[in-house]
Amino acid sequence: MYQIDLNHPCTAYFIGIGGISMSGFAELLKENGFIVKGSDANKSKITEHLSSLGIEVIYGQQQENITPDIDFVVYTAAIHPDNPEFKAAQAMGLPMMERAEMVGQVMKNYKNAIGISGTHGKTTTTSMLTHIFLEAKKDPTISVGGILEAIHGNIRVGHSENFITEACEYTNSFLKFHPTAGIILNVDADHLDFFKDLDDIRSSFRQFAELIPEDGVLVINSDIDQLDTITKNLKCKIITFGLNHDADYQASDIQFDDQGYVSFELVRNGIATGTRIQLAVIGKHNVANALSTIALAEYYQIPIEQIQSGLLAFRGTERRFEHKGSFQGVTVVDDYAHHPTEIRATLTAAGKYPHKHLWCVFQPHTYSRTKALLHEFAEALSLAENVVLTDIYAAREADPGDISSQTLQAEMKKLGKDAYYFSSFDEIKKFLSKKCIDGDLLITMGAGNVVTIGEDLIKK
Repeated sequence: MYQIDLNHPCTAYFIGIGGISMSGFAELLKENGFIVKGSDANKSKITEHLSSLGIEVIYGQQQENITPDIDFVVYTAAIHPDNPEFKAAQAMGLPMMERAEMVGQVMKNYKNAIGISGTHGKTTTTSMLTHIFLEAKKDPTISVGGILEAIHGNIRVGHSENFITEACEYTNSFLKFHPTAGIILNVDADHLDFFKDLDDIRSSFRQFAELIPEDGVLVINSDIDQLDTITKNLKCKIITFGLNHDADYQASDIQFDDQGYVSFELVRNGIATGTRIQLAVIGKHNVANALSTIALAEYYQIPIEQIQSGLLAFRGTERRFEHKGSFQGVTVVDDYAHHPTEIRATLTAAGKYPHKHLWCVFQPHTYSRTKALLHEFAEALSLAENVVLTDIYAAREADPGDISSQTLQAEMKKLGKDAYYFSSFDEIKKFLSKKCIDGDLLITMGAGNVVTIGEDLIKK
């Protein structure tokens, strides 16, 4: 089996190099002396950035792009075996690995390889921990699933033994990782187009936890239902954090300032520490995220003063309650929330943010998720005063014909909550221009392209 060795660079080819994760690791290998090239269907800001670094990007995927000088090939899960480059690499007998396997191989090159997992909050928590490690001068290598201003992108190549990455459960991809430390933030029903049920998801997180070696550590949320199914008889050290149950790390005296930013007193092992943690992000859910990073940072013996400074420096990532601007006195925020738990957390947090009326434009993400969690979506969205629904963003799925945004609208009506539905973004923008008033808060929400609605309104 081929193993990536950062001390012995060679030539790597990425099929689908323009993806957020693929591009980051292409950049990481390039920074470590590898010759990196790859292909993508279309030009983008990401591919142009890669080209500026000296990475050869080919547009269009053709058999002749695979040449004998290539030492190994990386491909995304979206690449099918009939892809001409995939077939050509196979025919040449080149070592080939899916993206998650590549991440796992890279992790083997670091003494401290930290994987941050959970159904929600991975990007935010990875970013929080990044700020703490930067504040502590730990010079980490970072891979984050969003754009983080502190590292000017989604990747940072450090020169230390510290590596921090998100670890996603979808298609069990994080089971290809090699973490020496891990965080499990939460375990909810999601990705039910892949997992059979919640027990199947718990089993996946259990297997992730088992990857951590005996001399490693797992930081896990004590509020996770049936926690023992994940933690029982693990060989590694276990540190817990939580908001509701007994845990090693907890918060008391949670407060919100006039901007909705949250702060709390740190409680360690049931004892008030007298340390107040101030965050520059909103929402009680971010207290839990912060607790997990405090626990892990203290495990690495980072002083609490540097942890405090690092957390305060974190002001959010792209598409996580991101302030986009305003139109006619209306504040526009964008959020990636696309699961009922995330929606509930974001809308609850928005309640602490200054506004007259709260508008939420929600774009459901995938037919399977919308159908499986229909009632939960309706309940969570009902926290907003005014809800506008777009059509479902299909992503990787075909329309099954038995679920739509009108179905969600009807489910909300059963709960006594009206929602507006429009089939086009233009109709939504016209509607909001008429209905929103000075002092309102508008949140565009979802994992698709709903962000463009707010961006277009701001440009007017």
